[in-house]
Amino acid sequence: MKVAISGLNNTDNPAPGIPVIKSLKDKNEIVGFSYDPNEPGNYMQMCKKTYLMPYPSLGFEELENRLRYIQENEGLEGIIPNLDAELPLYIKYQEQIESMGIKLCLPSLENFELRNKNKLTQLSQQLNITYPQTYEISSEKELEDIMDKKELNFPIMVKGNYYKAYKSHNKESAVENFHKISSEWGFPILIQEVVEGEELNLVGVGDGEGVLSGAVGIKKLTTTEIGKIWTGITIQNEKLIKIAQDFVALTKWKGPFELECMVNMNKVYLIEINPRFPAWVYFATEIGVNLPQMVVDIMQNKKVKPILTYPQNKMYVRYTGEFVCDFGNFMKLLSTKEL
Repeated sequence: MKVAISGLNNTDNPAPGIPVIKSLKDKNEIVGFSYDPNEPGNYMQMCKKTYLMPYPSLGFEELENRLRYIQENEGLEGIIPNLDAELPLYIKYQEQIESMGIKLCLPSLENFELRNKNKLTQLSQQLNITYPQTYEISSEKELEDIMDKKELNFPIMVKGNYYKAYKSHNKESAVENFHKISSEWGFPILIQEVVEGEELNLVGVGDGEGVLSGAVGIKKLTTTEIGKIWTGITIQNEKLIKIAQDFVALTKWKGPFELECMVNMNKVYLIEINPRFPAWVYFATEIGVNLPQMVVDIMQNKKVKPILTYPQNKMYVRYTGEFVCDFGNFMKLLSTKEL
């Protein structure tokens, strides 16, 4: 299958694109979608061709025009979008994109909005899982009221509804982080209690019919300063798998997702649901659970046999690498918007 993959950044804050490509390249023809000519994936020679894409903020008309041009040249059969910022466009306009002959494996817009951070309290109750005490605010005064009434003890998390989260240890840092996030991402802002415990993540794929097609759970051992996993190990946590199965059964989720949880003794706290693959998804492929290929198979209406067991105590280690390429490639991509 000829599949376009976005998210080609592969620096210290990696996007999922390169791990997804590594999972698919043996059985599929890969076309890269890039938003920045500086992204390393443009030059790693893992894609048949790479196209620069319009920023999602420009709206669907720009995306549609670009996709039609690419489709005329490539005959794409599918797209796996891997970035939070682009997903709303692909999800909202699935029907129009698929009318071009391009298949997608994405949740409905209703499901996508259901996992917004300001709606996770309700979803957590439906899944019978604990969600940290959270307040939704839209002004500095509301933040000060929460702190003055001591409704939450420090440290607290200050979060954007879609992006960014900072731990604040005092009132001054909470106000600073409130303005930092709101100036970039707007409102609402979420103020949340800090939950202690082991950080467990699960990557999975739902088939759109209520079945969890595949899943792998890991425990983070070390992370970067911005929380990206650097080392981790596989774990088989029955509660985590059950939460994933219940989530997919309840929502009929279609496509990839990641659950971020904190586990303290036997209590599991749901922290976040990401509507895409994480950057560590190739770890799952390496231990025998190729989730990106499951997505491609679902696109092609193939029957996918669920895989929910995998080797335990396998260790994931992220590392950096370097390579040399011709600067002319950068200039060509910049000028022609394709390479």
